[in-house]
Amino acid sequence: MDREFIAERQKGLQNYLNVITTNHILSNCELVKKFLDPNNYSANYTEIALQQVSMFFRSEPKWEVVEPLKDIGWRIRKKYFLMKIKNQPKERLVLSWADLGPDKYLSDKDFQCLIKLLPSCLHPYIYRVTFATANESSALLIRMFNDKGTLKDLIYKAKPKDPFLKKYCNPKKIQGLELQQIKTYGRQILEVLKFLHDKGFPYGHLHASNVMLDGDTCRLLDLENSLLGLPSFYRSYFSQFRKINTLESVDVHCFGHLLYEMTYGRPPDSVPVDSFPPAPSMAVVAVLESTLSCEACKNGMPTVSRLLQMPLFSDVLLTTSEKPQFKIPTKLKEALRIAKECIEKRLIEEQKQIYQHRRLTRAQSHHGSEEERKKRKILARKKSKRSAVENSEEHSAKYSNSNNSAGSGASSPLTSPSSPTPPSTAAALGLSKRCKEGKWFSMKYKTLNCYVSHSVKRMLLPKYLIGDPEPLIHRNSSGDWYVYLLPPQLSSRLEGKNA
Repeated sequence: MDREFIAERQKGLQNYLNVITTNHILSNCELVKKFLDPNNYSANYTEIALQQVSMFFRSEPKWEVVEPLKDIGWRIRKKYFLMKIKNQPKERLVLSWADLGPDKYLSDKDFQCLIKLLPSCLHPYIYRVTFATANESSALLIRMFNDKGTLKDLIYKAKPKDPFLKKYCNPKKIQGLELQQIKTYGRQILEVLKFLHDKGFPYGHLHASNVMLDGDTCRLLDLENSLLGLPSFYRSYFSQFRKINTLESVDVHCFGHLLYEMTYGRPPDSVPVDSFPPAPSMAVVAVLESTLSCEACKNGMPTVSRLLQMPLFSDVLLTTSEKPQFKIPTKLKEALRIAKECIEKRLIEEQKQIYQHRRLTRAQSHHGSEEERKKRKILARKKSKRSAVENSEEHSAKYSNSNNSAGSGASSPLTSPSSPTPPSTAAALGLSKRCKEGKWFSMKYKTLNCYVSHSVKRMLLPKYLIGDPEPLIHRNSSGDWYVYLLPPQLSSRLEGKNA
């Protein structure tokens, strides 16, 4: 095939892949990951999940699988099944299964204890877990199925059971929520984040698909993700900013993403956001600027308490009679604290590596530019000229000392600047060349590059030409410069006369 045609197709394919990988949803798609990295994404996780669920049902016969909910989530290693209880066939529940992630730092015993503790967590803005269990490699949780779906389903007007890509990747209509909904939902989410932070429970997984809608109430999902050590949906964003280095600041940054999506009906094109489109209220923009702007990402996130005091949320009245309850034993609190520190340490190391890689890439791009190449060539030439002048001055000083010690009068007309060589002598030698001060030229007798300077009387030859006759430089009474190179035979005669 034609080489140019192949190169053109390769370039087109690379551009196509660049577009796909810069799309946050598509870049996390299982098909894309299998295409780019087939060795690490070859396993069939649906089959693995079914095996794990089947083993679980051996000891819990009251549950029954209705159907798998294919690809309703964005995670490759997390699978969902529609369930029912055998003695309550009309009720529908959702089972979620996930294996361990890279941030799992809890011991197996503490991990299993905390997973089994999740059904006891009661909060008006946390979606309750019906059943939870875990083994050394995965966890399984069951919750009630909600026909209304998540907050993301409301924003995109999607059906909860549809695949993730179909629901959110190409929405038919982009429209944000009303201002009152933004204020109420935002306040509820901030309240539950503050509750978890006060309890010392790490979260770090806030996004619109992890907020279940129950009437006019938002309820947080997937508290188990941090215990499993799973990566956050927005990790590729906040890992770019070294000031977002705690799980509390991660939650605040993720809240900024969620607020942007509620306001404009779509996620931001890039983060940080330079300018925000018109919003229903300037109070919304103020919160967005504090979490997604260049300044916020550079200097750090505000606390959840600070966001609750901002005008957008401070006047929202929440009416709920349910009292929050989540008792964590002291021993498990200490295990959570240590695990949280390990998660944050790994995040800081990753941010450091990304920062160093970006610096290296910028440096390579800068030094590889055409402008920088020209600058380096000019500097190299200047350095070469300066080195030649310095070497010439050193050699001239040595030559002058040798002439004074020899006391030879025969060679003085050739080296003394006060007694110029007559033009007839130069013509007789046939080796003189007129030149201008500060210019480079080549000798006819020998192809030598010499630089003329008023401060030197003799030019220094390269080491490999030592033993050859050396050029003499002289300036006559008219101010013209001449360079003379004595042939070997004439040089030897002069030396004989001087002797």
